[in-house]
Amino acid sequence: MKNLSIIVAVANHNVIGINNKLPWHLPEDLKRFRALTTGHHIIMGRKTYESLGRLLPNRTTVIVTRNKNYQIEGALIAHNLKAALDFCDGDAEPFLIGGAELYKEGVQLANKIYLTEVHADFKGDAFFEQINLMRWQQEEREKHIAENGLQYSYVSYFAK
Repeated sequence: MKNLSIIVAVANHNVIGINNKLPWHLPEDLKRFRALTTGHHIIMGRKTYESLGRLLPNRTTVIVTRNKNYQIEGALIAHNLKAALDFCDGDAEPFLIGGAELYKEGVQLANKIYLTEVHADFKGDAFFEQINLMRWQQEEREKHIAENGLQYSYVSYFAK
C-alpha cells in the first residue's frame, strides 16, 4: 500500500471551508502546513488549487480534476485520486490537502492524518467527515492559543 497523509484544519461541526476559502486566519497553522509539506507531493482538487491561485513553492503539485483538458504549467494533472498517487512514487509522505470530496475518498486510503482542530464555530459549506476511531488511533495532541486568541489543537492520527 502506498503512503498517503491527509493534512486538514477543521473547526467545530467539521467545517473546513466556505466559498472555497478557509473561514479563519491562523498563521501558525499555515507555518506548520508549510513545514510538513515542503519537499513533498501535495495532492489537491481543482477547486482547492484555484482557491490558492498559485503553485506552492518547494512542493510537487498534483491536481485532481475530471476535466480531461485541464492544464496548469508546473503541475501534474490526474483524473482520480489513485492516478494522483501514482505520480507520488518515491515520495515517502505525499499529502492530500483538500478539498472535501477528495478528503472523503482519501480518508479510506490514507495512513496518517494531521488534523488542526480550530476550537471555534464558523459557517461553512465544506466539511470533513468525523474521524472513525475504529480505523484511526490518536497519536499526539498539542493545545495552542494563536496570537489572535483563537484556540486550536494539533492532533495526529495513524491508521490502525
